[in-house]
Amino acid sequence: MTALPKTPLPLPLRPVYLLGRAVLGLLRFIGLLTLLLYDTALAVPGALFSRRGRALGWSNLWAQMDRVGVRSISIVCLVLFCIGAILSLQMAPILRQFGLVSTVADIIAVAVGRELGPLVSAIVLTGFAGASIAAEIGSMVVGEEIEALEAHAIDPIRFLVVPRILATSIMMVCIAVVADVAGVAGGLAVSRTFLGINALQYLHHTFNIIKLKDFITGLIKAGCFGTIISGLACRLGLSVTGGAQGVGVATTRTVVYTIVALIAVDLIFTSVFYSLNW
Repeated sequence: MTALPKTPLPLPLRPVYLLGRAVLGLLRFIGLLTLLLYDTALAVPGALFSRRGRALGWSNLWAQMDRVGVRSISIVCLVLFCIGAILSLQMAPILRQFGLVSTVADIIAVAVGRELGPLVSAIVLTGFAGASIAAEIGSMVVGEEIEALEAHAIDPIRFLVVPRILATSIMMVCIAVVADVAGVAGGLAVSRTFLGINALQYLHHTFNIIKLKDFITGLIKAGCFGTIISGLACRLGLSVTGGAQGVGVATTRTVVYTIVALIAVDLIFTSVFYSLNW
């Protein structure tokens, strides 16, 4: 970002200048992120299928999938189970007024499958994996390990970025499926214990209301959310300056920027699916 001009601006023009500078900074950041994702897409064949990079690329990918996805399943299940339980308790008094308390299963199934499953899982993964990726790559930049890779003719995008983005995108889809099951299970547990809804009745409502398009919608969002999480984390990690303090700043920005981006992209997806009658 550029500093304020040397010639003092008239007071009414300063907000306009600051707004324009912020917009230009945002567009520049989006452009850099887009270029990183483009370079990553180009590097995927060489990282996973070339004779030179096949063994190292796949081993890095499996390691990142375990670190990003497998180790976060328990916390995602706990969070979504609690959200399903909370939805049941919050919706039951309203639905009981109309004699429709059994339809709480319908609300939970659609809400978790289309929105809460992928979105909440992505937010949890942002704190669990996104910040970790940014800190790890940022520490490599500070320690000049990135320059060492380049000195040995190893592309940092292929070696560091590709496994992390692929692993996060793939595992985000898998985690979204597990999160949907956990959310429905949370609603079922509370509905059977406190609302007097039979388990078979609850599951009957769930499978009747949920459609394949609801499930696919959530998975599409989950895949894009995974790319956003890892892409932002890698971009901010690679742009670290200023030593250890810069690593901390990049980690904080990763969490904040990613959560804002996830909600904005979720709004865009929801608007598109609504216009398409999805």
